[in-house]
Amino acid sequence: MMDEITQDVENKHTIPAIDRMMQVLEALEHNNSTGLTIRELADVLDLPRTAVYRILNTLQRHDMVYRDKAGAYSLGRRLLALASHVASRANDFDIAAFSQPFLERLSSDLGEGVKLSVIDDEGIIVVAAAQGRREYALTVKPGQRMPIHASAASKLLLSYMEPEMLNQWLAEPLPAYTSKTLTDPKRLRAEFTRIRRLGWAQDKGESAPSICAFAAPVFFKEGKLAAAVSVPFLAGAEPSRMEEIRMAAIETARAMTNAMPA
Repeated sequence: MMDEITQDVENKHTIPAIDRMMQVLEALEHNNSTGLTIRELADVLDLPRTAVYRILNTLQRHDMVYRDKAGAYSLGRRLLALASHVASRANDFDIAAFSQPFLERLSSDLGEGVKLSVIDDEGIIVVAAAQGRREYALTVKPGQRMPIHASAASKLLLSYMEPEMLNQWLAEPLPAYTSKTLTDPKRLRAEFTRIRRLGWAQDKGESAPSICAFAAPVFFKEGKLAAAVSVPFLAGAEPSRMEEIRMAAIETARAMTNAMPA
């Protein structure tokens, strides 16, 4: 009896439309690789098709769901951007907000897009970014998911990971995105040792053939790795330009480390 009363009270202070929206998102979460049509969602959730259509239409307008050419819906990119802010507030510290002025300054100096990445339970995620104004600057934005082993920021973040956690990431088969992608765990471990020794990481076209990048580590005051600052740029840059980007990333990461709150 008490459970029924409690349920009635909870229902009184909730919004049924939002409950149905969450049901739709949860169903898409469990079938996101293939997506679900309106008919399939209506059957799974036992909801009228018109209600499901209105919910999906609203979510799509806000980029919370994506509809493919076959009419199947999957989770949208906006959710990644929202998730990035959750990840950035670990330990009650908003590293995205803290880093933004540094990223804006770096982007302004170089003219390239720059980003700040962290690692969470699902892999590498960009939590903050600043767009470049240079011609052919690459587009960067919060919420992007990066290959766990193939980008400069990814390799740097893995380089400072505890051995047990690193073993778990390297236990899964690692795909090759280009002919330069390192997929052998032994070679990757050697690369991680090199990155820690140098204090920076480089993507030589390992995540995409035409994209290179440099990344540098940002540390908390106690010495624990906080994030990776990285600058992606088109392949074919002059050596002097590459050195300029590398040094700027390192200096920005060092400035952020020095400015970290205690």
